[in-house]
Amino acid sequence: MTELTVDTLHRILVRCAGEGDTDGVGDDTLDISFQDLGYDSLALMEAAAVIEREHGVALSDEEVATVPTPRALLTMVNEASANAA
Repeated sequence: MTELTVDTLHRILVRCAGEGDTDGVGDDTLDISFQDLGYDSLALMEAAAVIEREHGVALSDEEVATVPTPRALLTMVNEASANAA
């Protein structure tokens, strides 16, 4: 399984939320809440489904609903991926 990077997360979120709907995710926004970045729960749930398909990491609805920031999501996915290997 490959590590989820900031660039990959940005691509996934843009695809799930639409580019014009959000401020985007980058190195400078990793610690800003998803809510402040303009991502709603539906976009995050769709992103979790894409992450599961592309990276083999299944996140529960509870995990997705409570993940506060892009950095927290990256950490959650990459730790779960490393533990599964």
